[in-house]
Amino acid sequence: MDNCIFCKIVAKQIPASVVYEDDDLLAFKDINPAAPVHLLVIPKQHVATLSDCTEEHTAMLGKMLALAPKLAAEHGINVKTGADGQRSGGFKTLINSGPDGGQEVYHLHLHVYGGARPWRGLGT
Repeated sequence: MDNCIFCKIVAKQIPASVVYEDDDLLAFKDINPAAPVHLLVIPKQHVATLSDCTEEHTAMLGKMLALAPKLAAEHGINVKTGADGQRSGGFKTLINSGPDGGQEVYHLHLHVYGGARPWRGLGT
């Protein structure tokens, strides 16, 4: 899409702090982070919203979700289990869809938030 900022990032027309890239997905740091760690995972294929996804997008959506915990681990926000079995750490994922869902950029994207309670005020 000509005016899509995320398509321009995929095309390397706009710089981004890329943390992951493969043939299908790109992940980068949000330029206006809402948490100590705030990453965006996007498909390279332009899909405007989650509502526009069909069964043909199932593999891509699964790949996006499967990437989230890997990125969380790389950025130190994964769930950790101590010797006593207690869990600590963690992260939140979020997909906004449409204007009432808080979507601002109309290119499907998955937020990965982490750090000290980043989900406060983010529509828990």
